[in-house]
Amino acid sequence: MIYHVAKTGSDQGQGTQHDPFLTINKAASVALAGDTIVVHEGVYREWVKPKNKGLSNKRRITYQAAENEKVVIKGSERIQNWQHVKDNVWKCALPNTFFGDFNPYKEEIFGDWLVTIDEKKHLGDVYLNGMSFYEVSSFEELIDPPARTKVLDHWTQKIVPVLNVEQTKYVWFAEVEDDNTIIYANFQDANPNEELVEINVRRSCFYPTQTGIDYITVKGFEMAHAATPWAPPTADQPGLIGANWSKGWIIENNIIHDSKCSAISIGKEASTGHLYHSIRKDKSGHQYQLESVFSAEHSGWSKEKIGSHVIRNNTIYDCGQNAIVGHLGCVFSEIYNNHIYNIGIKREFYGHEIAGIKLHAAIDVQIYHNRIHNCSLGLWLDWQAQGTRVSKNLFYDNNRDLFVEVSHGPYVIDHNILASEYALDNMAQGGAYINNLIAGKMHQRKELNRSTQYHLPHSTKVSGFAFVYGGDDRFYNNIFIGKEGLEGVGTSHYKNHTTSLEEYIEKVHERHGDVEQPVYINNNAYLNGAEPFEKEKDKLVDKKFDPNFKIIDKGEEVFISCKLPDSFENILGEIHSTLTLERVRIVDAEFETPNGCDLILDTDFLDKQKSEKSSLGPITLLKKGENYIKIW
Repeated sequence: MIYHVAKTGSDQGQGTQHDPFLTINKAASVALAGDTIVVHEGVYREWVKPKNKGLSNKRRITYQAAENEKVVIKGSERIQNWQHVKDNVWKCALPNTFFGDFNPYKEEIFGDWLVTIDEKKHLGDVYLNGMSFYEVSSFEELIDPPARTKVLDHWTQKIVPVLNVEQTKYVWFAEVEDDNTIIYANFQDANPNEELVEINVRRSCFYPTQTGIDYITVKGFEMAHAATPWAPPTADQPGLIGANWSKGWIIENNIIHDSKCSAISIGKEASTGHLYHSIRKDKSGHQYQLESVFSAEHSGWSKEKIGSHVIRNNTIYDCGQNAIVGHLGCVFSEIYNNHIYNIGIKREFYGHEIAGIKLHAAIDVQIYHNRIHNCSLGLWLDWQAQGTRVSKNLFYDNNRDLFVEVSHGPYVIDHNILASEYALDNMAQGGAYINNLIAGKMHQRKELNRSTQYHLPHSTKVSGFAFVYGGDDRFYNNIFIGKEGLEGVGTSHYKNHTTSLEEYIEKVHERHGDVEQPVYINNNAYLNGAEPFEKEKDKLVDKKFDPNFKIIDKGEEVFISCKLPDSFENILGEIHSTLTLERVRIVDAEFETPNGCDLILDTDFLDKQKSEKSSLGPITLLKKGENYIKIW
């Protein structure tokens, strides 16, 4: 059955092409497995709450925008009754009944790992012709707000420029009274009654209120303006759009932007724990997170019931916390061909859960061919990254590109371009870094205060706990490019590590003390000051050669420009696979595909087939001399 929705329709209609429904929710209330809902051009201001589930990949419920028609779902309402107050400040008074049981101007951003915040912020927002405002804490701050040109990146402790300085002049403040909510805003020279002015009203745009709504496809929409809450791994994790603890969603070909916190959620739900650390304050967030994994397992967390989502071909931008978030519910999913940017850079609030993609327990998740830039952090794999593969992604102009934390592997980082000045934080073990181009600094750290779970291969079943001892990593065929004044580029931080499991075992028995885990590092190139691991045998080192490496962003297209030394043609790398990569020590597992077959890394960043011996780095077209290659 195909149901149609149009702005000319009626919810008393039949839902046919000639007698369409008016709202998407009406269609959602009647669509069953195998049905398709076609939504026609217009702006739909509703929270779509799928009621029924699909039954399999072949019997989905599909929500799609009509071909070649612009369909927008918004969590906001347009306000046209602004009253002038003073200078550039206007106000509107709305009865609290306007918001129902969820008032974003009353709800505060709150929760576990929300670390620093100058003053309390709320889930509401004001938009002028699509541009979001900044919240201030008093009416007095509305009158003459200073433009902020630079802000502190809390994690790196660096002062970074604000991308849109003019935007910081547009501010709002709200007072929530017993019966009314009064919103004040400085519109600068604009008259809000003559422009498109919208305010957040709904928490989500497309999100079921029940769990277990499986096999849903959502494609072709623009979605914006959701008053989403802070989404740490120890809480319910709603997004602007999300699966809400279910299986088999496909979210594709959408434009998603301006979520207060997270855009797409494939994360956990509330019954496995919701902000207990922040509310009860009796145990650490770490302890509650450990417990949530077992709570989820007891309630049916498994490949048969949860995860296996596909997120592809979306453009996601201008969100406060994440483009994609998920703890536990993200397992066995694929995330590819997405363009993600401007995440966490407005900096109205800060916490340890902000990244373009932030996943916990990314078991067998495959993340590839994504373009991620201008984010506070590009990709953060936190806890239980096992069977995870990050391949052929483009990272640039992020404050940090990649962070892998308290995971034990096996996980694979291959054929990526990490072009930001801060490329990698490695607080994990059991990783394989193969054929990447890394042009930024790297930090490698142990974590001996937090033990975390690891699992049976390709399963959610917990098989043990471990601390992160540092090492047990593999680095082959990478190109490291340094920069004047930038320390930590290369693999030299593995100094004093053993180089085989046999050597490690022998030294442990000899010394009965601290022995560094083995690392497997060979056949890498180190340029412009990048430093190699002291025991690496085969390598190219040219500390004085400056490749003049650049990412050239032309909007829809991106190019790489660099020069490589003549000696680059003298070093080739073999194709790595399950057979060439040493098993992971703690988990005692091999590097495999999610279905348990041999992993073979035989195609490059551009999906070109590699020969048995090919050039180092992510792109086989790289050669000595000048290189200028289209990469997006």
